[in-house]
Amino acid sequence: MKMTSLCYLEQNGRYLMLHRTKKANDENHDKWIGVGGKFESCESPEDCMRREILEETGFTVTDFRYRGIVTFVFNDSICEYMHLFTVTAWTGEQKVCDEGELAWIDKDALFSLPMWEGDRIFLRLLDSDAPFFSLKLCYREETLTQAVLNGKPISLS
Repeated sequence: MKMTSLCYLEQNGRYLMLHRTKKANDENHDKWIGVGGKFESCESPEDCMRREILEETGFTVTDFRYRGIVTFVFNDSICEYMHLFTVTAWTGEQKVCDEGELAWIDKDALFSLPMWEGDRIFLRLLDSDAPFFSLKLCYREETLTQAVLNGKPISLS
């Protein structure tokens, strides 16, 4: 089991997105995702989110919302619990990220980018200001085979 955080920094109708291009053996290679990563020992979801944002962007978070938890199941064996956040305020200067290129992307343009299918589901939930949610996403290789929102299956079409 893996525990991670993922965060979308929001500003002027845009999200700060990370195009994952620099790490070897990256399961997210060539995809666009938010900022985040794996928990370190004894971290809370908020601790992990704040540390990952500082490490990857140079920003210190000053205002955020904990939006939901996403359970990923890969090939019926690998399980990841991802804690999802949005951030609306921070201090500091943006730095170069060692995992890929950071870019501010208009929310309207997000879905034209290469990303995991399940990310499109939770990005829509964020955009609609959905209350705190639990989303389960099951993948076979890179194909989304099942999505369950708050205990109820949702259509993948």
